[in-house]
Amino acid sequence: MEVAPRTPSVQSVDRAMLLLQAVAQASDGDASAARLAEACGLNRATAWRILHTLEGHGMVVCDRESGRWTIGVGVVDLARSTGLETLIGAARPVLEGLSRRTGETAALAVARLDGLTYVDEVVSPAIVAATWLGQTVPLHATSTGKVLLAFGDDDRLVPRLVERGLARFTTTTQTDGEALVAELDQVRRSGYATCRGEYETSAWGVSAPVLDGAGRLLAVLSIWGPGTRVTTADFDVLGPVVVEAAATVWPAGPPTHSSDRSSSA
Repeated sequence: MEVAPRTPSVQSVDRAMLLLQAVAQASDGDASAARLAEACGLNRATAWRILHTLEGHGMVVCDRESGRWTIGVGVVDLARSTGLETLIGAARPVLEGLSRRTGETAALAVARLDGLTYVDEVVSPAIVAATWLGQTVPLHATSTGKVLLAFGDDDRLVPRLVERGLARFTTTTQTDGEALVAELDQVRRSGYATCRGEYETSAWGVSAPVLDGAGRLLAVLSIWGPGTRVTTADFDVLGPVVVEAAATVWPAGPPTHSSDRSSSA
């Protein structure tokens, strides 16, 4: 009987994959470097080096206070990229309906390692508007970015952003960290975020999260237009419209998202 040749493997890659899988499957009490090393049959020093290497690539994240390791945005970004075409296909008719209903531009944005990027949009034939496709936007100065800050998985994102300093783009840009945190709490309660020309004076908008069945953020759905058409007075009407539309994008539908989640600057 012929024995099939063993597929060549790289030990360091094998160990990294074992640790990555262990992090993904670990409960809170089993997510320390020591417990992860034990679960993978590795010594602590080796596991520590591999985990920190994975952290450098955004694949895992360590809470320095508790020592707990969790999956990082790099893994999420890879997964989202794999299913991006499916997500865009599911969102397209929703964007078209939202644009027809409001008469404004409807757009879809997804999180990337370097920020938030618009991947699809539908512009009403009755208007002429600049395109945001392919653009990456600042998180604190756009309604889409605020949704990512409010509903994203990384609780350290807001403190890091505030610590670096909130850049001012227009006279309405929020540059106060405490005020931003308070605004994000309101975003979680209402289910949508708003922007009053905070990145570009001509772009006013409302955005809501597209969540998967586990409540994780998949994308951000938004409508936007100039302040002459999309005004503060319209936000109370447009907000629920966008929330309703976002809930129809993903077949699983979003569960109730905790409204008392808090973050600190």
